Amino acid sequence: MTIASTPPRRKRLQEASLSEAPMMLLRSIRGLGNSRSLVWLACVPFALFGLGVFNLAAHAAELPELTPAFLANNMFLLICAALVIFMNAGFAMVEAGMCRQKNAVNILAKNLIVFALAVTAYWFIGYKVMYNADWVIPGWFKFGGLFFDPTVTPEMVTEGKLVPSVDFLFQAAFAGTAATIVSGLVAERIKFGEFVIFSLILVGVLYPISGSWQWNVGEGWLNKLGFIDFAGSTVVHSFGAWAGLIGAILLGPRIGKFVGGKPQAIPGHNLAIATLGCLILWLGWYGFNPGSWLSMAPEVPYIAVTTTLGGAGGGIAATLVSQFTGGKPDLTMTINGILAGLVGVTAGCDGFSMPAAWVVGFIAGVIVVFSVAFIDGLKIDDPVGAFSVHGTCGIWATLAVGLFNTDKGLLTGHGFNQLGVQIVGALAFAIFAIVSSWIVWSIIGALFGGIRVTEKEEIEGLDIGEHGMEAYPDFAATAK
Repeated sequence: MTIASTPPRRKRLQEASLSEAPMMLLRSIRGLGNSRSLVWLACVPFALFGLGVFNLAAHAAELPELTPAFLANNMFLLICAALVIFMNAGFAMVEAGMCRQKNAVNILAKNLIVFALAVTAYWFIGYKVMYNADWVIPGWFKFGGLFFDPTVTPEMVTEGKLVPSVDFLFQAAFAGTAATIVSGLVAERIKFGEFVIFSLILVGVLYPISGSWQWNVGEGWLNKLGFIDFAGSTVVHSFGAWAGLIGAILLGPRIGKFVGGKPQAIPGHNLAIATLGCLILWLGWYGFNPGSWLSMAPEVPYIAVTTTLGGAGGGIAATLVSQFTGGKPDLTMTINGILAGLVGVTAGCDGFSMPAAWVVGFIAGVIVVFSVAFIDGLKIDDPVGAFSVHGTCGIWATLAVGLFNTDKGLLTGHGFNQLGVQIVGALAFAIFAIVSSWIVWSIIGALFGGIRVTEKEEIEGLDIGEHGMEAYPDFAATAK
């Protein structure tokens, strides 16, 4: 009699050795249990590698040997772009932490999707409008085609210039910052979809038009006029703040913000996260400001120091002012003071002396505290103080160039001319942002039945109403 042998027990994955585990894992996936499937799977990375080498060889044959300057400049800007992109995490942390728990998912979702939207819209049309298109109205408006040409030329290599792709990535990160600022002003009561649509239009059309006035060197009308905004206090920060302010006005205040005509404090749910966000933003600013030099040069470390001094001065000033006005130091004001100081030096960080950078940041820290109270007095609800940080202090930063710039400032003995030009530039961006944003917000509201969530959704929280989930599902609902 033949006795059937018992088949050996198959070894489980947790019992496998380090060398056996990868193959066992692959075999556990349906369709990969036979050798033929594994052979085809193994061909994939080799095929991709071969294709990549072929393309690399084809491009390398057309280009001269890469120079140290070319490698250093492009690597430097790539790192700076990554730092600016990482600022999205900082904005998300600050905004979520300073708002209520019941809206945390909505705020995080907005801050996450806004960069994806910004890159897409800026790649599709915005970058072309801002830099590489033809002027329809010389100095004012450009248009002509979509996307951008990523071709690397021999001249770029020999002269150490930036390749188009890394320049696009850096500029797209800036565009995303403008849209993220809007998020803070309209927090806790805007419809998610309507915010998405506005962000696409802002980054794809509005921001590139006004940005070309200044950063299209030698061609934009403000650049020709001599306006100075080195890293975007007006081009990015004030523009985003004005666009968001119009949204906040049209939305109206959150339920319970103003009672009997007086502003009521609506505390944020997690100041630890907000503080972390502030520090992330401060770190990201070393990509924002030094990166705006657009090459690895001796000026870069100096710009990093003036940036640091501005943030430090702003944090100190806001803490002191909140102590004097409220009796105790206010952490939220310290956070906004640091950010205000960083915004304050952004326009002129390459042309300020170190003492001037600290003073400019300190004044920004004073301004931001009183600006928050002023905005409340106008019955405008700005949940995180975004306009005060980016708008009010963005204006101050732009004017500070006309006062403290080493070569052109009024207080450094060079007359009123530069200050006058700075005023013109700040007004031009404000007017364009206000008018264009009002039109876009109004059209979106008319098409989609308003831009604000229902009263029920706002009371329940946008996490449930807009996303059907909660940020902290294990916490009691009463903690909201």
